[in-house]
Amino acid sequence: MAWTVNGTLTVHSAATAAHLLAEPVAVALKDVGDTVGVAEIDPELADTAQFCAHYEVPLEAAANCVVVAGKRGADVTYAACMALATSRVNVNTVVRKRIGARKASFASMEEAVALTGMEYGGITPIGLPSDWPILLGTDVAEAKELVVGSGIRGSKVLVSGRFLASLPGAEVIDGLAT
Repeated sequence: MAWTVNGTLTVHSAATAAHLLAEPVAVALKDVGDTVGVAEIDPELADTAQFCAHYEVPLEAAANCVVVAGKRGADVTYAACMALATSRVNVNTVVRKRIGARKASFASMEEAVALTGMEYGGITPIGLPSDWPILLGTDVAEAKELVVGSGIRGSKVLVSGRFLASLPGAEVIDGLAT
């Protein structure tokens, strides 16, 4: 696929560049052909604002994945939430209600890394535990092209919103982010 939001990135097919992906991401993408791209980046520039500025990727073409932990009594439910980099996930209302929690907050770095098998700052909804809901904002699901994490800080994945919406457990939620 020819990407238009890649800025100065050199994009390869994720199917042929699995070495640039965290293991659970590589497993999830093994049969995607050229519909998903991956580009190597400087891990020191993985944070969204720095990444977009350095690699000339439009901020509105970047989406972030945050891991939310919802608690109800002793039970903890985890969810991945995808929002454009220009917005913020509504954890305390929308996500909390969707996962049936009394209290919801961002999972700690230690929890997120241990549960996903991915590096903090590179977490992506691709390859997450199968029982996790993946909550996508409408703008994410409708995006023609997005740059998201790859599971490691040393690369980024290029996908369509349609691809993200097709992931197991994915749900499109209007008002997820503001």
